[in-house]
Amino acid sequence: MSGIEILRGRAAPLDRANVDTDQIIPKQFLTSVSRKGFGKHLFHDWRYLDLHEQELNPDFELNRPEHQGASVLLARQNFGCGSSREHAPWALTDYGFKVVIATSFADIFYGNCMNNQLLPIQLNNEQMDQLFSAVAENPEVELEIDLPAQQVRLQGYQFDFEVAAHHKHKLLKGLDAIGETLELGERIDSYEQEIPAWR
Repeated sequence: MSGIEILRGRAAPLDRANVDTDQIIPKQFLTSVSRKGFGKHLFHDWRYLDLHEQELNPDFELNRPEHQGASVLLARQNFGCGSSREHAPWALTDYGFKVVIATSFADIFYGNCMNNQLLPIQLNNEQMDQLFSAVAENPEVELEIDLPAQQVRLQGYQFDFEVAAHHKHKLLKGLDAIGETLELGERIDSYEQEIPAWR
């Protein structure tokens, strides 16, 4: 996986709270353990007017022409709640999102994002209101997300965000759990040499 440092991109506003994982990627599409191919099913029940994904819902935010190609998703509190499914961040990244900015996230979803190079950023209500307003006024406006500095920048606004050091390291280096373990290969080998074989 490639790492994340500074990202610039347009934002798609999903002004909804308590978006659960079954809304992000409905259970009937969890038929593969590959990370690819889930983007077309993202927010399926909102994006489409029929079950066969033939007719787009013109009223759904992500279907509007001005939000096509957005790499940042804006949402409200408790994003990613509901059942644990790693397919949720897979669907978001396969669709093209690299960052989700919300008031809060469900804990398991947050961890799954960190393991799949999807940066979840938590801002307060006032800051989110400013982002939603800026995008509503000009959908072409670009956000800048600076992971090393832990800042979101937009039209003179500058919002700091928190991220744990170990999560930040994984995102910067493009590591998943396996890659993170492989980084410790020398220490693991050293430990195995030090302990008796019978222990």
